Amino acid sequence: MNPLPAEEYVHKCTTACAGCTSSLSLRYILKAAGPDTVLVVPACCTAVLQGVYPATAMNVNVYNIAFAAAAATASGMAAAFRRSGRSTNVICYAGDGGTVDIGIQALSGALERGTDFLYICYDNEAYGNTGMQRSGATPIGAVTTTTPGGKTDEKKDIDRIVAAHNIPYMATACAAYPQDLYAKVKKALSIPGPKFIHLLSPCPPGWRYSSERSVEVGKLAVKTGLWVLYERERGELRINPASKAAMKRPAPVEEYLKVQGRFKGISDEAKGMLVAAMDRHHRRLLAEEAGTC
Repeated sequence: MNPLPAEEYVHKCTTACAGCTSSLSLRYILKAAGPDTVLVVPACCTAVLQGVYPATAMNVNVYNIAFAAAAATASGMAAAFRRSGRSTNVICYAGDGGTVDIGIQALSGALERGTDFLYICYDNEAYGNTGMQRSGATPIGAVTTTTPGGKTDEKKDIDRIVAAHNIPYMATACAAYPQDLYAKVKKALSIPGPKFIHLLSPCPPGWRYSSERSVEVGKLAVKTGLWVLYERERGELRINPASKAAMKRPAPVEEYLKVQGRFKGISDEAKGMLVAAMDRHHRRLLAEEAGTC
């Protein structure tokens, strides 16, 4: 594997929790994007981990935006840059609450308008910045502060919603696979128009596991098949080798669930629903890649 660039655009003075995979992911993302980049960040953990004025951990320009407005702000910003002849990368970096729920209308509008930007949803499957309340991205059976008995609804499929906009590039990623994430960001930024990356971001305090296990948890999500790495470029789907292998011979789902306190006491019914949803997702992706759907 090729080494990642040595330049750092996220410094060591972040106020992130120990083991935060969102800040780790942002480090790789900005290595791919480079210094001519603007981050548009709605209310989320990233608005906190960047530091307190006048100090900051970010070595690129950052605009902190209202929860619902990130994609709308980025849409106007990208238009202004392009009108002035600048190729500055405009990247929205938003959590699942600001993407799957509160920000979905602005995201849909920006995609429909053909905004030349990259939208990255870092998904820790809850409202992490305000105490881990349930979001539309929370999986079945997960305990949050607002689902103390475990969530009873399926996770909202934001990827299928985004795919319905027929954008030129979208992908899934995880910080546990840094080379894959880096390559996908580089490719996305080389393509004009709207791009979307859905990034799994394990969260030690919210998911209730020890902070040194963040990379392990991310890898388990992929190895069990609960998180599939793929990219869709101009309508053509490609499943990444790590996920292809997992789909053929997955690790037991229990290996992923048992290391997280949020799934402690999950019922057999909820576990069955989680696996059934995963199987449906696999069938759809494999059929699309094979061109049979």
